[in-house]
This record gives sequence, structure tokens and C-alpha cells, in this order.
Amino acid sequence: MSINRCLMARNLSWPERLTLLVYSCLVWLAQPLLRRKLSRRAKQESEYGLLVEERFGHYQDRPGAGAIWVHAVSLGEARAAALLIAQLRVMRPGMSLLLTHSTATGWAAGKSVLQSGDRQVWLPWDTRGATMRFLKHFRPLMGVLIETEVWPNLVQSCVQLNVPVLLVNARLNAASFKSARRLRWLSGPAYANLTKVLAQSDADARRFEQLGAKVDGVLGNIKFDAQPAADQLTLGRRWRKLQSCRPVLAMVSSRDGEEAALITALLARKSGKGPMEFESDCPQILVVPRHPQRIGDVASLFLAAGFSVSRRTEWKEQPSNADIWLGDTMGELALYYAMCDVALLGGSFERFGGQNLIEAAACGCPLIMGPHTYNFAQAADWAEQAGAARRTSDVQAGLDAALDWIQQPEVLKRAQSACLSFANAHQGASQKTAAAILDVLPEGQGD
Repeated sequence: MSINRCLMARNLSWPERLTLLVYSCLVWLAQPLLRRKLSRRAKQESEYGLLVEERFGHYQDRPGAGAIWVHAVSLGEARAAALLIAQLRVMRPGMSLLLTHSTATGWAAGKSVLQSGDRQVWLPWDTRGATMRFLKHFRPLMGVLIETEVWPNLVQSCVQLNVPVLLVNARLNAASFKSARRLRWLSGPAYANLTKVLAQSDADARRFEQLGAKVDGVLGNIKFDAQPAADQLTLGRRWRKLQSCRPVLAMVSSRDGEEAALITALLARKSGKGPMEFESDCPQILVVPRHPQRIGDVASLFLAAGFSVSRRTEWKEQPSNADIWLGDTMGELALYYAMCDVALLGGSFERFGGQNLIEAAACGCPLIMGPHTYNFAQAADWAEQAGAARRTSDVQAGLDAALDWIQQPEVLKRAQSACLSFANAHQGASQKTAAAILDVLPEGQGD
């Protein structure tokens, strides 16, 4: 498929032009607020204070043109991007990479995929001027957006400068679809002018098509291709064995409000019992917050409730004795999943849409999910059908379901096997996606 063929963009109607103009004015006026937000976030995560002017389209050290640009907004997208980039390098050896992010966690995770000649920068704020400066500075061969990041001015600038832009591993939940329909004068042209969309599921594909996007295939979720770090699995399982007969229950990638709900559920079980009785029928609890800047607050929350806390960064040969083990490191989810028998899926008990459940399955860890899993709707349904996960209404019910699983060793063992079978059955999306991306480029470009 030639670039020219890919760039048959839909012209904007007058209502769409007017809406884009109003949007552009608003995001331009919001720039001081963005600077203030970055300054505030930098006090907790120093990466937000790095290269701030890149956020406004001002870059240094002009590289040679011809890189494949991949945008991975945050941590989850960066992990998916790493799998995709590895396949792209196999199929197109020597390719130059331009990697962009919007969050500190995405930036940190993205560093691991860089090779000599690659560039890692911040994606600019979605003003017309900043996006045009970004594209003119780097002159990428094409843009690859991971999962959800479709910005009106960014897409329009790509169209104007003849840069093909693809949305891959694409997902669109029902709530986001409803919002996009409501803002159709703004979102419609952005989706319609994407060169192609490669969707995760049939449901995602239908939603994108209703927004006018050119869906080129349903290829599955790239994240199924991730392989847990073997050294983390080994260490986690060794530490799990040290617990002897006491099971380990984790809440992984927890979000604001979920730790408090877990405390309430634990205290409800403890009510009316002595400390030793409570310990004897309660598993060891491991909590891994999703965002590192919340670690201190989460620790304080458990301490204030009367629980002792031991942090991962304080452990030496093995975890220290405490009511609550606190996972306060990044990039060690495989370790934490290997340490536990069952995990509560963070982000699914409050209205955050659920975090990535695929890595848990790949580690053989059954999951208890809350009601909110729209970020991984298809994968959540598949996991439940496969027997790798159960769904509950809240954290209290989740704790009860986890204990029920733990108290039935043979049932739990079957669930652990189901996890591995489920994870293996849906692999292969990264290779198919990489081939579809390179199909947009004429032979020899991107080398």
C-alpha cells in the first residue's frame, strides 16, 4: 500500500472546521495551566520537570528524517510498544525509532527499547503550532499511536504534512465511544483521517467504524505477547514458599479508594476476633499501588488503621514480617504475581476501567475482578470464561471470593492452569500488527 493511497484524507466540513478552531483556541489558552500542572507533578516525579519545552513543540538536536514514530502515552502503552517495536526491528532491521510519551511512567518504561540513533521525546500539547513544529522537526515516515491516543490537531497536522498515522492495538470502550459521538464535530475528522485502525476486538472495530475510522483488521491485544521476566518469577515463587502454609493475597495496581475499601473489608473480618485468630484465618496481604507517587499515602493509610507495613525496598533476603507487604517498586509486577496465590485486580473496584489483567494470567495468577473492567473488556470476558478470573461487585465480595478460592486447593490449581492456557491462546498480535504497519511504507523506507 503506497503512502499516497493511505493519505486520502476526508475534507473538513464547515461545522468541523469551526469546532476545530474553537478547540484549538481553548487548548492554546490552557498552556499556562499545563505548565503549572507539570511543575506540581515534578515535585513528586522528577521526569515531569525534564525537557518541559518539548511539551510545547520546541526540540533540540535535529535528527535525520525517516524514523518510524511510535507514541506510547503511559506505562501500559509503553509495554505494548516494546513488544511491537521488537517485531518491527526483526522485520525492518536498522529502522530508526522516534518514541514519544506523555507520562513519567511511560518515559521510564520506554527507555529500555532505545537503541543507538533512536530518539525519545515528549509528545507536544495538542495545539496546532506545537504539533506542526514536532512533525517538521523530526519528519517521521509515519506515526503509530498505541491504543487510544487520538488528538484532533495532531491528526490534522499529520494530514497536512502527508504523514501516515495509524492507531494500533486500538480499543474504544462504550463510555469513550459515547463521548466521541457527542463531540462528533471534533472527534469525527480525527478518527476518519487516521490512515488505518488495527482494533483489539470486534466490538472495538464496530465502534471505530461508526465514528468513520478505516478499520483495517482485528488483530487482538499485543499485550498477550509479553513474557514475564524469568528472574522475577523465580524470586517471587521462592519467597512464596517461605510463607509455608499461609496463603498470599495481593491487590495489584490498586487505585485511589481501593486500598481504603480493602482496609474496611479486612477490619470487618477482624471484628470480634483476637489478633492471633485473625492472623490464622487471613492470608498475607500484598498491596501494589498503580502510581508510585501514592506509595507514601497508601502506607500511611494502613498504618493509621492499625496494620504493620513492610515495603519491598526494605526487604533483603526475604520479605519482612508485617500485616501488609507493600510493593513500592516499578517494573516488578511479575515478581508480585509470582508471590501470591490470588490477586484482586486494581482499578476494577473503582471506576477506573481496570488495569492490565493479561500479565497476571501469564504469571499463572488467578484474578478477582471488580465490576469496572472496560479498559480490558474483551480480555476480562475471556479470562472469566476460561476460569482464570472471577467477577465480584466490590472489594468485600472480592476478598470473600479470593478466600473461597484459596480454601479449595484443587480448584485454585485448575484456575492457575487456566490462566496460562488463556494467556497462551491469544498470542501473536504483535507480529501481525508490525506487518500491517510496514505495509503502509514503500519497500526500503524505514531502513
